[in-house]
Amino acid sequence: MINQILKEFNNIFSQDYVILIFRTLILYLIIKIIKEILLHILTKRIKTSRNAFITNQRLSIIFSLIFVIGALFIWSNYIKNMITIISFISAGITIAIREIILNLFAGIFIKTKKPFKLEDRISIDGIKGDVVVINMLSFKILEVGDRINGEQSSGLIINIPNSFIFSKTLKNYTTAFKYIWDEIIVKIKLDSDLEKNKKEILEIVNENYIVSRIPKKMDKAIIDASLEYRIYYNHLTPIIYTKVVDDYIELSVRFLIHPKKARIVEDDIWTKIIKKYQNNEIDLFNSN
Repeated sequence: MINQILKEFNNIFSQDYVILIFRTLILYLIIKIIKEILLHILTKRIKTSRNAFITNQRLSIIFSLIFVIGALFIWSNYIKNMITIISFISAGITIAIREIILNLFAGIFIKTKKPFKLEDRISIDGIKGDVVVINMLSFKILEVGDRINGEQSSGLIINIPNSFIFSKTLKNYTTAFKYIWDEIIVKIKLDSDLEKNKKEILEIVNENYIVSRIPKKMDKAIIDASLEYRIYYNHLTPIIYTKVVDDYIELSVRFLIHPKKARIVEDDIWTKIIKKYQNNEIDLFNSN
């Protein structure tokens, strides 16, 4: 068996194989140049960076397939010898090929069924971020922090195998529609004018430019999504829930928001609440 393996390796490194490798490299360079020229021509006609990115991704897939087909054609007469070597070390190769095939089929599933798409915010295997690249074997997300830290981008790009879609729990923040419920907790004094404080806070939330536009958009989005998902909401506008906790009143201010804009909106709302508190228009609770 060892002699057979050595024999086949000697065949691989013969002069004929050097020529084949050289031809394969030439094919790769030609395809690479054609792709770059075509991409340069097309991007001049594309107005947005998003469409340019999508075009680049599609060209990469097309020319990768062309290269694979061309390489198979170049090596067609010699593949038998390579298969002979692979057969001797098939145990280790099988595991690697299994993962590649699984990722490939998962990639097809992602492209066709679209459990997520480019720019969606997702969470999978405890990793949360925005999808920035979807390839045939893997996808990449730009990591964001948790809700406590405002889901700000960490700047890290994480590569995730496509097969995770079959084995890990996926959360998509924008599958049916682009908006999620956000909530902030405002504590006011127990002897405060409850209705006055709630009115002041609701005015602040409803005056926010981002929040005020969402209910109408969300209403249409729910109608569209109801064809595929059994989703319904009885209340889409901002609302405040009241609860007494120890020696203060807890107001849970609930409103719809785009997940990528949550921190901006929360900052605006809290800034205005603090200003109203300083003007004695809202009675914030102070434990001191």
